[in-house]
Amino acid sequence: MISQYQLRKTWIVFLLMLAGCSGAISEPDKSIRHAIEGAYAADISSDNKIAVVSTAQQGILVWDLVAQTEKFKWSHEEEGHVVNTVGIVHIAADSSYVVTADREAFALWNLSTGEPEGFWRIDEASVRDIAVSNNGRGILVGRGNGKAMFFEPTSGRRLEFLGHQEKINSVDISPNGFYALTGGNDYVAYLWDTRSGQVIHRFTHSSRVTKVALDDAGRYAFTADSKRGAKIWDVQTGEEISQLSFIQRQKIFSAATFSEDGKYLATGSPGRALNLWSVTTGNEVQEWRVTPKDGTQPQSAVVYAVSFEQKNQLLSESSSGLAEYWAFEQEN
Repeated sequence: MISQYQLRKTWIVFLLMLAGCSGAISEPDKSIRHAIEGAYAADISSDNKIAVVSTAQQGILVWDLVAQTEKFKWSHEEEGHVVNTVGIVHIAADSSYVVTADREAFALWNLSTGEPEGFWRIDEASVRDIAVSNNGRGILVGRGNGKAMFFEPTSGRRLEFLGHQEKINSVDISPNGFYALTGGNDYVAYLWDTRSGQVIHRFTHSSRVTKVALDDAGRYAFTADSKRGAKIWDVQTGEEISQLSFIQRQKIFSAATFSEDGKYLATGSPGRALNLWSVTTGNEVQEWRVTPKDGTQPQSAVVYAVSFEQKNQLLSESSSGLAEYWAFEQEN
């Protein structure tokens, strides 16, 4: 008979072996500080030339990733105020405009001039997530009352999508602004047309949908729930392509980006995890651990953004305030 002590010891050894065999890499190829005392939100442009970081102490910083120099500094607050509450940042696919949002308001910024082109307050419900299309033509706002708003700053046209029954957690928009992907606490993600409000596909989950992402090339959609459901869909047919395969009981995603060639999905999580997945199989290709934020116990960091910096390199931005570069080997 095996004693309880021996059984416990065996399990501890087994768990340590699992941890040691996880294959997670925690040393980046290169690391550059973009925020002195950490960040609240960040995004990286599709062409990997710009990063926008909402910082704890320095406002909203726009970084030139080629020269690694600060390009612009923005703020939602009036001149002289230092408190920054911006927790959402999204760069248009063509790197022309940026939207930034706190819980009560959002702003549209021109990346060429660095100037704001509009500031709007939301009275009815809190801003949960936001996205902007090419040329700043359309802004998609997911709200705490379950309503998604598509807004055209130039024309003033506004369309409300009422498909969700509970608060919206995540949104994304196609580069041309014609299609929106929204996910909420009602266990559903919808792909819908911003011109008519008509639902194109309904993606169902077994728990609340916490993250959604669209492929800029119009091939795939990613939707993930609060438990084990993280799926890649064909946006043309609405059929499931794959489900991400991982051993955790649950895995929350804070960032998701498809590679230009359509082979990979890169994701970030609140627990420092940066993962690369095969789109066709859902299998994990590689895992990394971003640098933890200074002073956190236990050590942690939220991965806010990830991009394919080169064909075989990822770039991440996290709450640690660091831009980190990670190499990987292409699959055959």
